[in-house]
Amino acid sequence: METMQILLKNIFMMIFGFFKNQSALAIENLALRQQLHIYHHSKKRPKIRLCDRLFWVLISRLWSEWKNSLIVVKPETVIGWHRKGFKLFWTWKSRRKRPGRPSIPLEVRNLIKQMAKENPTWGAPTIHGALIKLGFKLDETTVSNYLKKFRHRKPPSQTWRIFLKNHMHNTCAIDFFTVPTATYRVLYVFIVLLHENRRIVHFNVTENPTAEWTAQQLVEACPWDAAPKYLLRDNDGIYGEYFQNRVKHMGIEEVKTAPYSPWQKGYASYNTSLVL
Repeated sequence: METMQILLKNIFMMIFGFFKNQSALAIENLALRQQLHIYHHSKKRPKIRLCDRLFWVLISRLWSEWKNSLIVVKPETVIGWHRKGFKLFWTWKSRRKRPGRPSIPLEVRNLIKQMAKENPTWGAPTIHGALIKLGFKLDETTVSNYLKKFRHRKPPSQTWRIFLKNHMHNTCAIDFFTVPTATYRVLYVFIVLLHENRRIVHFNVTENPTAEWTAQQLVEACPWDAAPKYLLRDNDGIYGEYFQNRVKHMGIEEVKTAPYSPWQKGYASYNTSLVL
């Protein structure tokens, strides 16, 4: 019985190997014919069309020996086509589907600021009513949001550059960057960088980042006896309530960068670009 099983297994492996070799031979034949077709329709130099690029991007993901049969261009060129295709795909996928709330005209904003400055006792309802009488149609909540920008300003503090200079020895920065895969999946890479010597002390990769996973990475990077005093990060939504509580319990104070100001954590951003 055991001899029969071994015999059947060997027969199956032989049949499988035969068909595998046949399929590889057929793909190689197809690749050579495709390149011959390119030369046939070109006069002086090979003219690579969009369909030719799509063909080689696809075949490079399905056939491991594709480089050995490639003649018209270098393998690095095909890899570049794939990266360009991923950028176009990601741009299309992350396109803005719905327009956001339009901002109110500069004239109205200046008028709200002027009313608030000349009438300190006026609140949002009073200013909103005055604007309605002047013919401006907008919501009272909008007026209230703009008033918050004009009033109750905090006293000036030390500049960002001075803060980093004074606390560089006791500050670490964190950041995410993305890496595309061959199948257009996106991997998220998390790094922890020590500001004093700009050294990456920890990194990890995941396909589905969460606040819990991110907090655990920070724990592994900063043991209790070596935790920094300040943690520099941006306003990404991944740093949710769970992450913030975990950081607080570690005795680390979070320092958030201003919106749309990647230069405020330039060391971390620069190192992620080097990794890319």
